[in-house]
Amino acid sequence: MPAGDESSHEYRASLLSGTGPNGGNGPPRPAPARRRGSGRAPAGEGGWGRGLARGREARRLLSGAAAMSLPPEKASELKQIIHQQLVKMDVHGRIREVLAETIREELAPEHQQLSTEDLIKALRQRGIIDDVMKELKFVTDVNEKERTSAPKPSTHFVDREPPVLKKTNIDPTRRYLYLQVLGGKAFLEHLQEPEPLPGQTCSTFTLCLHFRNQRFRSKPVPCACEPDFHDGFLLEVHKDSLGDGSKMVDATTMLSICDPVHMVLIKTDTFGETTLVASYFLEWRSVLAAENGITNVAVELLGVGTESKVSVGVLNIRLEMYPQLNKTLSPEITNTQFALERQKTAEKERLFLVYAKQWWREYLQIRPTHNVRLVKIFAQDENGVNRPVCSYIRPLRAGRLLDTPRQAARFVSVLGYERAPVIGGGGGKQEQWCTLLAFLCRNKGDCEDHANLLCSLLLGFGLEAFVCVGTKAKGVPHTWVMTYGTDGTITFWESLTGHRYIHRPINPDDPPLVEQPKPLYPYRTIGCIFNHQKFFGNCQPSDAVEVCVFDLHDESKWKSMSGEAIKSVCSPGTTSSVPPFPPLCASTIDAVVTSNEIELQLRILVSEHRKH
Repeated sequence: MPAGDESSHEYRASLLSGTGPNGGNGPPRPAPARRRGSGRAPAGEGGWGRGLARGREARRLLSGAAAMSLPPEKASELKQIIHQQLVKMDVHGRIREVLAETIREELAPEHQQLSTEDLIKALRQRGIIDDVMKELKFVTDVNEKERTSAPKPSTHFVDREPPVLKKTNIDPTRRYLYLQVLGGKAFLEHLQEPEPLPGQTCSTFTLCLHFRNQRFRSKPVPCACEPDFHDGFLLEVHKDSLGDGSKMVDATTMLSICDPVHMVLIKTDTFGETTLVASYFLEWRSVLAAENGITNVAVELLGVGTESKVSVGVLNIRLEMYPQLNKTLSPEITNTQFALERQKTAEKERLFLVYAKQWWREYLQIRPTHNVRLVKIFAQDENGVNRPVCSYIRPLRAGRLLDTPRQAARFVSVLGYERAPVIGGGGGKQEQWCTLLAFLCRNKGDCEDHANLLCSLLLGFGLEAFVCVGTKAKGVPHTWVMTYGTDGTITFWESLTGHRYIHRPINPDDPPLVEQPKPLYPYRTIGCIFNHQKFFGNCQPSDAVEVCVFDLHDESKWKSMSGEAIKSVCSPGTTSSVPPFPPLCASTIDAVVTSNEIELQLRILVSEHRKH
């Protein structure tokens, strides 16, 4: 018999006999509603004790009818449920009444002992056994349903969680936002998708979250019209100011924290290929005005790229503050704060747009042919929102995950390369720069995504790095990274391969006999360079890379944008439209084990090849 069965049987027997789960040290027996035959109790105690000994054996036989296989971790939970149900039914008192009545009324004075058959008969006649077994069978059915209802793909098994998710251990001196994803609906693209059989490989959805330097990932669930998301995420709400991180923030302070919860939905097909389904910024501060600090939100997810206006599906989100707020804010206060932030953001973006238009007019006045150069001031993200290109860059410190800039270049190069999809023909290039979280979670992206990430990492190492926008051979648009050395050395970094090239410009005014350096890099033209603080447009007579001089302080060669204008819309926290950067996370793959497995597979393949 499994351990779970034996423990549950022992527990039922001890409850029916009036003892606790710890061998007589359990909860006190509730007093019976009436005590009949109390004057003969001393004479019947010995018989009662012997009857209980026999009764325990009989009840083991009884419980065998409701035997069920339970994992050990469920045993204690089941015991608690049974105990609560039996206390609720006052089974202890009813059994004592049955025993007292049977001893007093049905047995002769000289035979004050109960046999097993007498006890079972008395309990069955009064319906006590049927009542208890009915309740126990109900518990069994629930657990069996939970164990068998969840569809499980072969690649990973989805554990069915109960509807009310349990909270984890938390620090009671810190403030947390508990975000639960309680299923989805209206994912109409998967309306006709059949429910996968156990062990069958199927496409899955995975939800990735980022909030204030914290990243989370849900369990994969099979793609369906109503995906079975049941996950909870504990997000710490901390202050930015130094020294206040350990103090609990109040509702007023949290209202000033405008960082959204960035949610990215990824689809993984049966071949392991990932697709970005949706990217959503959740305004979580509505919970500050909710009663009891709990609110439920239906989040409509929109598509990405050319489908950024099309609904993908709806997620049911439950938000809860923990510990519970002593004082909640009124909805008028929160709505006023949101309106002021939107107004402030819109005004900053309007002023920057006015400045950018004026800068572009001045740039064209230098040389009319500048209008064909690749000078990119704005770029669309995955949601179709136009944002300044400088907002896609931010110094990103990898800590101990990446030791050197060359290692960072290698890391970026192994991320998959895929051009943004285009619907229809024409061979055009779809405009889509991804936010960093979407790029990392999808694990692949276009050349712009690679260049933005590599530039951010190099800035984190303290290098003066820029993203370069230009063309490669045959005029194909391309982006790469450039670093400006302290000695003036210009180094190009190809983010898709990890290769580096030293740039030595050709002087077109040199005599023909002077030997000129031969460029090894694949780049042909360059229109502009930028990072998180600076933007320069190339205004040299030729935009060819091989003759380009990177003297950024010479205004006759590079037209710069105002640093204050860039800072007003691209610095962290300046506007709510600029998403915060997520941190890098350590790999979950054991490199040593994986390399040994790969080596073993290669040995097998080589030996099989030699046999043939």
